[in-house]
Amino acid sequence: MIHLEKVNGRNIWEIIGLRVDESQRKFVADNKTSIIEAYAAMTGGGQFFPLGIYDGDTPVGFVMIGFGTDEYWEAPPQIAYNNYNIWRFMIDKRFQHKGFGKAALQLTLDFIHTYPCGKAEKCWLSYEPENTAAQILYRSFGFEPNGEKDGNEIIAVLDL
Repeated sequence: MIHLEKVNGRNIWEIIGLRVDESQRKFVADNKTSIIEAYAAMTGGGQFFPLGIYDGDTPVGFVMIGFGTDEYWEAPPQIAYNNYNIWRFMIDKRFQHKGFGKAALQLTLDFIHTYPCGKAEKCWLSYEPENTAAQILYRSFGFEPNGEKDGNEIIAVLDL
């Protein structure tokens, strides 16, 4: 059964070991970098949830959820303030095209709907314009571009 688990001292190395296909590496940071960035953001007052995506006992992916901004984030997009963000989302190359992405994104949204950092109106994420697979997945859940960008990435928003 697919579920989310907090990244912790017992599972951090198996989560760090997950990889996307070579052709996708330009679209998402590796999990080690993501976990380091989450820690750094937390030291600046940010609220983040690095979570492993599991099928039973097998790690199949990683998602990182954030809320609001932190003191080190220079020029965050307007949508970032007091809203949830799916900062990172990946499925290991061995487990892609098996339905884990859709199931994990639904679990991620279910988690966000518990409002662990307080009520918010929106959830947002960003993706590279060339990442059509991500765009299709996110749109299937109702995420729509709002016209903002995070660097070169398109920002898409979902009403909570």
